[in-house]
Amino acid sequence: MPEETANYIHGHHESVLRSHSWRTAQNSAAYLLPYLEPHMRILDIGCGPGTITFDFAELVPEGEVVGLEYEGGVLEQARKGAKERGLGNIEFVVGDVNGLDYADNTFDVVHCHQVLQHVGDPVQALKEMRRVVKPGGIVAAREADFNGFTWYPENEGLEHWLDLYINVARANGGEPNAGRRLHVWAHEAGFPRKNIKCTAGTWCYADTEAREWWSNMWADRTLGSIFARKVIESGQITQDGLEDVAATWREWGKQEDGWFVLLHGEVVCRK
Repeated sequence: MPEETANYIHGHHESVLRSHSWRTAQNSAAYLLPYLEPHMRILDIGCGPGTITFDFAELVPEGEVVGLEYEGGVLEQARKGAKERGLGNIEFVVGDVNGLDYADNTFDVVHCHQVLQHVGDPVQALKEMRRVVKPGGIVAAREADFNGFTWYPENEGLEHWLDLYINVARANGGEPNAGRRLHVWAHEAGFPRKNIKCTAGTWCYADTEAREWWSNMWADRTLGSIFARKVIESGQITQDGLEDVAATWREWGKQEDGWFVLLHGEVVCRK
């Protein structure tokens, strides 16, 4: 199995899980939902705390969903959540997208959300996803595109944060502008161009509650996630500088006219 060469930039700090646990199939995988049928078997790669995975399980009541995560520690939370929702058709396992422990042609759908931007060889990951999906099945991926993020009002502190993030993400072996590259990676992984459907999606934080949640979450991530250690070790900023970036996030979140939009690339690839 190919060895992973990239390092996950966030880890599973509380602030990171706060963000991941907000995600649902509706707000993060709406582009895929029209393709789902009640009997399908789905592999959800990089499932984290499992909130998208839970929704998939409810949408395929006659099928089965497997949530796969590289770091097993977060799966305790996922399993607890599945039990609380009474989901009997769901399983959570530790695994690596670089070498999936499944036979060829096992799943109807293989899905990942915000995973390929963090791996060293996204084409290899997509090849593995393609291998384990059945003929006629679907590989679906959604990835952020950090240089496509936009906000109001203009803010030099957030520009600084974005530059830091992109530099550290690439130094870690990932590609923070994965969204615009998904269709190319999918074709290189073996999908004919005619079998790749490209779309784009956004998250928008503009009302008071959403803006404050987003800004405070990123302020906490800036100081508490693995990103903080990585960016200081890189020599790009000091601890005091990071404190200033976090303060900028919180100040922006209080702006009555504040508006933040994240761009995502999406692909549905038919085998």
